[in-house]
Amino acid sequence: MICPKITSAKIIENYTLLVTFSNHQTRKYNCEKLTENPAFLPLKQYSFFKNFQIDPSGSGIVWNDEIDISEYEIWTNGIQESALDQLSTSVNPDHD
Repeated sequence: MICPKITSAKIIENYTLLVTFSNHQTRKYNCEKLTENPAFLPLKQYSFFKNFQIDPSGSGIVWNDEIDISEYEIWTNGIQESALDQLSTSVNPDHD
């Protein structure tokens, strides 16, 4: 399966990212579950978590050379945002 590339990402809740893909669809991805894996423990530090970057190729979210999430993981396991959710987020970015 070929996944669309990541074009943007932002934190919308404590450890949840809103990720937009090259096909203009968005997914919510909760990163808290990743910290159950010892390799992802640094993500528990919010100051570390919030300093992510999108890989230049759009193939994932990267924190450092050892911690990243692929576009496939976010695409397949993220929760698809509906058009109504996207409108609500853009109108009121601080909603709960």
